[in-house]
Amino acid sequence: MQRRQGNGLAVVLIVIGAVMLLGIALPLIHGMFRLLFPVLLVVLGYYGIKSGRKIIGWVLMFIGVMSLIAKLSWIIGPLLGVALIVWGVSALKGRSNKGTY
Repeated sequence: MQRRQGNGLAVVLIVIGAVMLLGIALPLIHGMFRLLFPVLLVVLGYYGIKSGRKIIGWVLMFIGVMSLIAKLSWIIGPLLGVALIVWGVSALKGRSNKGTY
């Protein structure tokens, strides 16, 4: 039997085909592109600002940031809640320490 070098591409294609048939690939790809596109807009906006096209750069960056905030709101909300609790507790401790001079 002959063994050919460089069968890596064939193995990768077989694995990708099997994953697609199992239905696993679509949710994974959707999850990646859901965040990849807004990040790409932010990067393109930054590049536009640095290259001198400030208006289109700021517009792209604004759209990208707003889209990222919308996509990541499931984690931003709880983090904001924890931050408010920590801030409130530190404000209460600060106020009680000032009165004990």
